[in-house]
Amino acid sequence: MKTLKYISVLLFLLSTGFATAQVTFEAKVSKTTLGVNERLRVDFEMNKDGDNFNPPNFDNFMVVGGPNQAVSHSWVNGKKSFSKTYSFYLAPKGLGTFTIKQATIEIDGEIYKTTPVKVKVTKAVDKPKDGNNADYIASENIHLVAEVSKTDPYLNEGITVEYRLYVSANTGVSNWREIESPKYSDFWSQNIDIKVPKVQNGSYKGEPYRYVVLRKTVLYPQKSGKLEIEPLSLDITIEVPTNRRDIFGSRLMTQVHKTISAGSKTIRVKPLPEEGKPANFTGAVGEFDFAVVTSKTELNASESFRAKLEVKGKGNLKLFEIPKPTFPSSLEVYEPEHDENVRTDEKLGMNGSISDTYTIVPQYKGKYPIPSISFSYFDLKTKSYKEVSSGEILISVIDGPTNNSSSDNAITSVNANKQEVKTKGNHLAFIKTDTSLSPIEGDDFFGSNGFWALLLAPLLAIPLAIVFRRKADERRADVVGNRLRQADKLAKRYLGEAKKSLGNKEAFYIALEKALHNYLKAKLSIETSDMSKEKIQALLQEKGVEEPTVLSFMQILHNCELARYTPITQVEMQQDYQKAAETINLVDKQMR
Repeated sequence: MKTLKYISVLLFLLSTGFATAQVTFEAKVSKTTLGVNERLRVDFEMNKDGDNFNPPNFDNFMVVGGPNQAVSHSWVNGKKSFSKTYSFYLAPKGLGTFTIKQATIEIDGEIYKTTPVKVKVTKAVDKPKDGNNADYIASENIHLVAEVSKTDPYLNEGITVEYRLYVSANTGVSNWREIESPKYSDFWSQNIDIKVPKVQNGSYKGEPYRYVVLRKTVLYPQKSGKLEIEPLSLDITIEVPTNRRDIFGSRLMTQVHKTISAGSKTIRVKPLPEEGKPANFTGAVGEFDFAVVTSKTELNASESFRAKLEVKGKGNLKLFEIPKPTFPSSLEVYEPEHDENVRTDEKLGMNGSISDTYTIVPQYKGKYPIPSISFSYFDLKTKSYKEVSSGEILISVIDGPTNNSSSDNAITSVNANKQEVKTKGNHLAFIKTDTSLSPIEGDDFFGSNGFWALLLAPLLAIPLAIVFRRKADERRADVVGNRLRQADKLAKRYLGEAKKSLGNKEAFYIALEKALHNYLKAKLSIETSDMSKEKIQALLQEKGVEEPTVLSFMQILHNCELARYTPITQVEMQQDYQKAAETINLVDKQMR
C-alpha cells in the first residue's frame, strides 16, 4: 500500500515538473481600444530563450519605437523563472479594427507562434490636461505649421508654402523624420533645398517660441478653383522635462515619441480673365522681356545664321511655349534648340530666361524680311495682359544663285545679276615674283618599288572585292534585316538626345517630343508648323501603319504634352523612352 502511495506522489511531482517546464510564447497589447492620436505598445513574451525571432508586418500601423528587448531571471521559493520580451511602439495609420498578426520564434528546434490580437482604433481622443503627463506636455509645446504666401493666387501664379516646427523653450527635439509628404497633384512644384535648418526666434499664438524651417516649396497652380495642399506629417522624438533631478540639481528629461501634422491648406485659384486676352497668349504669367536677335544680317547663300528668340524675367518660365516665328520659304530652317537658364527660389519663384535658337540657311541671293514676332503675357502687377513685339528684321543675302520663282516671299534686289568689279591694292599683284624650280631629269619610275606595287595591287584586290561584293549582295537580299537595321538607326539617331536627359523631366520630354517631330518630318515630309494630331494620325494610316501602332505613337505625343504639368517618376520616363523606341521601329517596318 505504501509503495502505491509513493508511486502516486512521484507521478504527481513529475507531472507538475512537466507543466512548469511548458514553453509559452504570447503577444500582449497595452490596450485593445485606442484613439488614432495615441500609441500602442505590443509585447511578445516568452518563458524560455529562443532564436530567429520574426515579428509580424504590423499592417495599418507605423513602428515609431522598438524593438526593445528585456530579459528577466528570478528565483521564487527556490524555483527559477525566466522571461524575455520584445517590445514595439506603434502609431495607427487610420480608423478601423485591425489585427496584430502572428510572430514566430524558434525554441529548442521547434517553431512557436503567437495568437493574433485584434485592436480597435477610434477617432482622436482628448488626453487629460495633466501638467505632469509627458505626452500632454509634448502636445502643448510642439507645433508644426504650414504657412502659405498667398491663398488666392491667379492660375500659374507662383506661391510658396513653408513648413515651420515651433518648439517652446522648456522642451527640445532630438530626432524627426517625415512619415507623410504632400504630393501637390494639382500644382507644378519645386522644393527649395535647406541644407542645415537654422534655429530662429519667433512667436506662436502670441507666445515666444523657437522655430526651424523644415521645408520650403514653390507651387504654381495648374487649374483654377478650390485646391487643397496636402498635409506634411512628422514622427518626432521630444525631450520633455520631469520633476526628477540629477546629483548636480539639473532637471532630468524623458523622451516622448509623437506624430504631428501641419494639416491641409486650402487655396482658391482665380482663373485668368478672358477680357483682353490676346490670340497668341500661351499661358505666360509674370513679368517678362522678349527679344529676337540674329547672329548675322548680311551673308552669302549656303552660309548659315542663327535667330534666337528669348524670354527673360520672373514667372512660370517652364510652363509656356515661346511663339513660333514665320520665315520666308527660301530660307531653310532647322528645328530650334531649346535652352533654359531658370532658377527657382522662395522669393522670386522661377526667374531667368528661356530661348529657342533656329539655325537658318538661305538658298538664294536677295533680301528676306523676318516679320515681327509678338509675345504676350499676363502681368500680375497691373492684372492685365501685355504684348511685346520684336520688330521686323531684314536679312540680306549678297552673293549666290538667283531664285526666279514668283512664289517666294523674299524681296529680291533689282540688279541682282550685276556685280561691280573692284580692285584693291597693287594692280600687278597677279605677276609672281617668287620662283619655284624643280630639276628636269629625275629617277625613272619604271622598275621602281612603286611601279611593282601599283602593278600587283589590282591582282591582290580582286579576291577582296569578290568577298565584299558577296557580303553586300547578301545584305541587300536580306529585306527584313535591312528594314530592322534602318529602323534601329533612325531610332538611335532621333532618340539619342532624349536618352541623355533621362532623370530631368522637362529636358527629357522636350527632347523626346523633338525626336518624334524630327522623325515625322523625315519620314512623312511634313513641316513642324503643319503637325497636328489629326494630320499625323491620318498620314500614318495612309502609309499603311497599323491602328495599334498609330494609337501608341499618338499616346507618346500626348504624354510629352502632359508631362510638364504632372509629377513623373524616373521609372515612367524610362518606360516612355522604351515605348518611343519600339513604336518608331514598328512604324518604320509597317510604313509602305
